[in-house]
Amino acid sequence: MLGVGQTFPSFSVAATVSTEKNKTFETITESSYGGKWKVYFFWPKDFTFVCPTEIAAFGRANSEFADRDAQVLGGSTDSEFVHLAWRTHHEDLKDLPFPMLADVKRELSTALGILDPNAGVCQRATFIVDPQNIIRFVMVTDLSVGRNPQEVIRVLDALQTDELCPCNWKPGEEVIKL
Repeated sequence: MLGVGQTFPSFSVAATVSTEKNKTFETITESSYGGKWKVYFFWPKDFTFVCPTEIAAFGRANSEFADRDAQVLGGSTDSEFVHLAWRTHHEDLKDLPFPMLADVKRELSTALGILDPNAGVCQRATFIVDPQNIIRFVMVTDLSVGRNPQEVIRVLDALQTDELCPCNWKPGEEVIKL
C-alpha cells in the first residue's frame, strides 16, 4: 500500500457528480483539483450497509472540508452507473456534494495497494493528499468498520498547521514548539 510521503498515483476515472440529467458524469484525474488538498476515501461496494452511513457523513461534513480548501472524493470499484443508481435510490445519497469515483478497471485501487485480496474490492481506505499530490495521511479499517469524518478533519487541520501537533490536538490548542 502506498504510504505517507509518496506521490498519489496518476489516474483517470469516470465519476458520478450529480443526479441531474446531462450533468451526471465527469472524468476526474489526479490533476482535477490542482492547488487543493484532497481527501480520497474508498468503500468496498455500493448498495451495502456500512458504506452509505459514512458516505452520507462525509457529505454532511463537505463544507468543513471546503473551508479548509480540501476536495472530498469518494470511490469504489463500482461503475459510474451503479453509483448513479445508488444515489438516485438512497435518500441519504441523493445530494452528495462530492464526486463518486468509478474505479471499474481497479487501476487506481491497485496502484494504491488497497484492493482487498480476498474480496476483490476496495478496502475502507482514506488518504489525505496535499496540493503537491503527496500523501500525508493514510488510514485503513476493516471492511466491517466505518470511519469518522471528524477525525479526518482533525488530522487535516493538524497537517495544515505545518507544526508538531500532540495527541488529540484540535484547532486553537497549543502546538509543540522546540
